[in-house]
Amino acid sequence: MLIGDVARQSGVSARMLRHYDSLGLVRPTGRTDAGYREYSSEDIRRIFHIESLRSLGLSLREVGRALDDPGFTPSELVDDLIRQTRERIADETELLTRLRRIGAAEPAGWKDVLQIVALLQALGSKSAGTRQRAALSSVEEVPVPVEALVEAALSETDPNVAGALRWALAQWGDGGLALLAEGLGSPVAEVRKRAVQSIAEIPNGEATALLQDALANPDIVVRRYAALALGARGVADAVPTLIDMVVEETNDVDAADALSALASRPAVADQIATRLVDCLADGTVESSARRRLTQALADIPGITTSRALADLSHDEDRAVALTAAYILGIRNAR
Repeated sequence: MLIGDVARQSGVSARMLRHYDSLGLVRPTGRTDAGYREYSSEDIRRIFHIESLRSLGLSLREVGRALDDPGFTPSELVDDLIRQTRERIADETELLTRLRRIGAAEPAGWKDVLQIVALLQALGSKSAGTRQRAALSSVEEVPVPVEALVEAALSETDPNVAGALRWALAQWGDGGLALLAEGLGSPVAEVRKRAVQSIAEIPNGEATALLQDALANPDIVVRRYAALALGARGVADAVPTLIDMVVEETNDVDAADALSALASRPAVADQIATRLVDCLADGTVESSARRRLTQALADIPGITTSRALADLSHDEDRAVALTAAYILGIRNAR
């Protein structure tokens, strides 16, 4: 078969077939009387083999090795091709994400595009100072797409930069809440923690609703951060978790402060006092935890608390009794 016929049948151009010949990949078996290349069926089969291997991303040199080296083992080469392909996909995905973010910012002109690109690059800088400045300027100058801020906030390890990113997200209001809510379900514990911390700084009803849902999160760290934030917002749903924090001595001072803030409403104050007393009566609670629970009663107003302190001043645990008597004395002196 002549070169033109082979090109039509295989889909490989005559020019490429000549290139294969010059490289020694496919040399036609024969020549016509006029000196034209004449390909055998075996030559054509080899051409199809070459095209198949090229479709996997192999270079012509690698194709030659694969076809001609009897000791060639493809596994290592295939593994390398898989790695290269994954890297290429990751690079293309990153580019696509960046383009989408630029588009979402609706730049008015190329100057805005360049500023957005610069801010996105700064958010990914190795320098914490550069990332922090980018976070602070992301709202005041050309706005960075909220998706980029959320991604940065959920991955940031530097506390100062993280604080700046949470501030920037708070300026968006509920703009990033849906993405932050997804972060609460991340398989990575640190991401879940950063998500709830970011939600806690957004002062609106939708954020409060997310924090209330977070009280049932399987991650105890998420539940604790949600409870502290809800306590500051006056949401009584946080009371059980806050009391657990006092018992477990985990941010117990902050938890006690949150309980005190919640107790400004009489109905909630009685609820808190009752729960604290119930915990104190639990025989499985350790002595140190009972002292902390007693101390937490100090800032809870109401008759329920006063009666509990009077009873506790005669508690078998001397430390608890002394703490209760001291608190009761201060309350009576007011």
